[in-house]
Amino acid sequence: MLSLPLPPNNRKKDGFNGQKAIVLPRKVIGVCESCPLICPLFVTDIGYYPKAKYHYRKRRNGSDQTILIYCSDGSGWIETARGIIPVEQGQFVCIPAGTAHTYGSNDNDPWSIYWLHFTGSLAPEFGALLTLQHTRVCRSVTFSEERIKLFERMYTVLETGYSTDNLTYVNMCLWHYLSSLCYPDTFILPQQREYKDLMDVAIEYMRENINRPLQLQELAAHIHISVSYFSALFKKKTGYPPLEYFNHIKIQKACQYLQFTNLHVKEIACKLGIDDPFYFSRLFTNIMGVAPADYRHSKKCKSNTPDHSVKL
Repeated sequence: MLSLPLPPNNRKKDGFNGQKAIVLPRKVIGVCESCPLICPLFVTDIGYYPKAKYHYRKRRNGSDQTILIYCSDGSGWIETARGIIPVEQGQFVCIPAGTAHTYGSNDNDPWSIYWLHFTGSLAPEFGALLTLQHTRVCRSVTFSEERIKLFERMYTVLETGYSTDNLTYVNMCLWHYLSSLCYPDTFILPQQREYKDLMDVAIEYMRENINRPLQLQELAAHIHISVSYFSALFKKKTGYPPLEYFNHIKIQKACQYLQFTNLHVKEIACKLGIDDPFYFSRLFTNIMGVAPADYRHSKKCKSNTPDHSVKL
């Protein structure tokens, strides 16, 4: 069982070689609170502590903001009412506002952390997402250079000042940054990962065979698992049964054909491996809410709308 290190006199809140930190002034926070584009979710504090030996914070009443800490190197720990949890490289900690906590860096392997505080009307919802509905204070995510660059971009823009444009841009980036932690598998697309899970392989196979019908047996056999297990895993990952998902991919492609080509509906159906054009039309209407011909007409009308903007 992990024991909580006693805080000796040399433990400190900040003051680490190479550290970076920005705390927004109260007046600037007031600007964020009054701006409709910013007030739902915004940063109040942001920084980076490299090799933060003896880093230690204790907040008996928690913080007014939600705290997010990403450990990029080394290790540390956090204590809440749920107990003491080790924090390793590649993990992040989310502490909802008002949650009593203590955390610190391991003396023998001090952590390097990217951290920020955020608040706003939607902060509780993001806190719930990040903690899996308050069941996990600490979670692991696949490393992403893009995520680190996104954090550094937010910090760098704030360094240049607190103009409304800067604040709006940074806090729009905050949505993206938090979403990269809420949905890490979606943020790191299959093509960018070092590996692809079985469901990624199945979806890739669907796209490669969009021009013909596929059966569950063939999809399951392609990734060498049983049909029932494949169906359960696929729905858990995507929210849809495999063949329904495959139909969505087909209709997505059909929309492109309708908008960017002059192919007849029958020809499009054939290209998607659907022999019956009437079935294709019903399927398209069921998914898109309009018939193929109406969809094409609406897109053509939009593309032919005169542009009355002033051209310089």
